[in-house]
Amino acid sequence: MTINHPQPTLTIALVAGETSGDILGAGLIRSLKAHYPNIKFVGIAGPNMQAEGCEVWYSMEELSVMGIVEVLGKLKRILAIRKQLTQRLIALKPDVFIGIDAPDFNLSLEGKLKQNGIKTIHYVSPSVWAWKQKRVYKIKHNTNLILTFLPFEKVFYDKYSVPCQFIGHKMADDIALNPDQAKIRSQLNIPSNVNVLSLLPGSRHAEVTLLSEPFIKAVQLIKQTIPNLYVLVPLVNAKRRQEFEKIKSQIAPDLELHLLDGQAREAMIASDAAILASGTVALECMLAKCPMVVGYKMKPFTFWLAKKLVKTKYVSLPNILAGKAIVPELLQNDCTPENIAKQILPLLTGDNTVLKQTFLTLHQQIRCHADEQAAKAVLDVIGVNH
Repeated sequence: MTINHPQPTLTIALVAGETSGDILGAGLIRSLKAHYPNIKFVGIAGPNMQAEGCEVWYSMEELSVMGIVEVLGKLKRILAIRKQLTQRLIALKPDVFIGIDAPDFNLSLEGKLKQNGIKTIHYVSPSVWAWKQKRVYKIKHNTNLILTFLPFEKVFYDKYSVPCQFIGHKMADDIALNPDQAKIRSQLNIPSNVNVLSLLPGSRHAEVTLLSEPFIKAVQLIKQTIPNLYVLVPLVNAKRRQEFEKIKSQIAPDLELHLLDGQAREAMIASDAAILASGTVALECMLAKCPMVVGYKMKPFTFWLAKKLVKTKYVSLPNILAGKAIVPELLQNDCTPENIAKQILPLLTGDNTVLKQTFLTLHQQIRCHADEQAAKAVLDVIGVNH
């Protein structure tokens, strides 16, 4: 007679610091429950993780602050949360702690917990390969494992003998290998027989402030060659939309642009080409198979400092992944309306078959069922069968 022993309950603690982390956390929780239903989840979570059953000790909103001034204003509260959380988790002794991104908050927390015999995983690599490379030693000391999205990140960590697993990128799982452009154009009511361009001037105040003007002026120049250009401008929230509209009203009040609330992915799939700020959006644009020009501007001192610190040849993820310049990057003084227009025109009117094939190959490299891979890695660290 076989006796089936009930699965012991596992306790997993997680901290997500912003929306992207909350989405990753929710996918991870879902996959973990599928492999091992008897798990309790606790920590700092957003609505997506809560919906999957994570018990929330502190609201994620408390950690979601950007910029030095904003962080300083909330620093006392953030440090108090971290101290209380450390004490509660040491008392609870979860089977594993997973810090999702938010390295400034999570890496120190992971170190304290690891010192107290709790296994720790950091999910999403900070850009150590690009700048402040010495952080790799802190990661090695404070974590039992780091989960990375991109293959070159694992190569970097292997060099320093940091336990690391490449799991692919969730965004690559979520976006079809061959997106249906016609279907999205129909959903967005885009007329037929037009060239479609997306403008994505960034998700932060500084980006919208510095990039909107050269992007809008570039559109004015492109329209001289392509009069029927149809321009989509997806904006991440009401605040950014307001900022963009104000700039547009000052420099090009009569220019016809189609503003969208969110829907960046749809806009990129629908477009023949895109002009965008550097960041994760460039990776998303590559996955959407949309040719692009990457533009970026910073305050002069910040740019000077970045040039000193950044160790990579390229700034955009498509180029870093490819190991060569497959998309134009126009940074700082090169990010002019004239340069943008010159680079984007051939992408709007030419044959981009080879570029799109390169995008597809890179997409396939990072499409590895990330949630599933992450869940298996977590259960391996805990030491349970799956």
